[in-house]
Amino acid sequence: MSAPDKLIRTIWKDICEVRIQAPLIVNITNYVVTNNTANSLLALGASPAMNHVAEDLPGLVDLAGALVVNIGTLADDYVEGMHVAMAQANDMGMPVVLDPVAAGVNAFRTDICMEFLEKYHPDIVRGNASEIMALAGQDGRPKGVDTSMDVDEAKGAAKALNERYGCTVLVSGETDLVVGGNREMRLAGGSDMMPRVTGLGCTCTALAGAFAAVRHDYFQAAVDTAAVMNIAGEMAAEQSPGPGSLQMHLQDALYLLDEEAVRTRLKVVE
Repeated sequence: MSAPDKLIRTIWKDICEVRIQAPLIVNITNYVVTNNTANSLLALGASPAMNHVAEDLPGLVDLAGALVVNIGTLADDYVEGMHVAMAQANDMGMPVVLDPVAAGVNAFRTDICMEFLEKYHPDIVRGNASEIMALAGQDGRPKGVDTSMDVDEAKGAAKALNERYGCTVLVSGETDLVVGGNREMRLAGGSDMMPRVTGLGCTCTALAGAFAAVRHDYFQAAVDTAAVMNIAGEMAAEQSPGPGSLQMHLQDALYLLDEEAVRTRLKVVE
């Protein structure tokens, strides 16, 4: 699981760029995770804006480095804001990250995600195996916002989405899979406690927005995201007896993350 020096240097450079540039990341996300994702972006070094109001979004998007759209809570006003913000981001050439929360649970969620993919072609799609399989028209057997499928079972679906929409796909799981073009990478790490904290997948999606803002090679931005979540999760777990403290220590780990941690803890799976 050793990682190449070039990859280590690239990930660390991108972490530093987030901290130097502090890009504004506009998040239209679900109300369960708003505080956690905002604080995680701040801990990494980015600047979060959390809003879903259609009338307020154009001014925010105009200042942003990336847009993150998370469909966790799909009220009508959220969906309206998503359309407004993604259309503007496309016009500006701004990176868009989509989190298809619970896609496959019902046609409503899946159809909205498919509409977003067709209309706005997000640059990164981050989801669990069930969600990614649902977007590719496969039965991912979702369990609400959770999955019963292994990441490798979603590999074909991730490739299909990349080929059809041009998006980089980050499939989160025990081992993360990043697929983009003719490139593919698996990264390990994190902690078994992470699924016990609500919204850490959503946090991962938000961090993808930060990396996409500074690294327009979106495959590398997704690799950065998976690497940082895995490293920070592993660091946090070493100080956490349970999921409550894990959430707190994860944000500390994002803030304290240094080059040595990337060098010694990055795990690339052959």
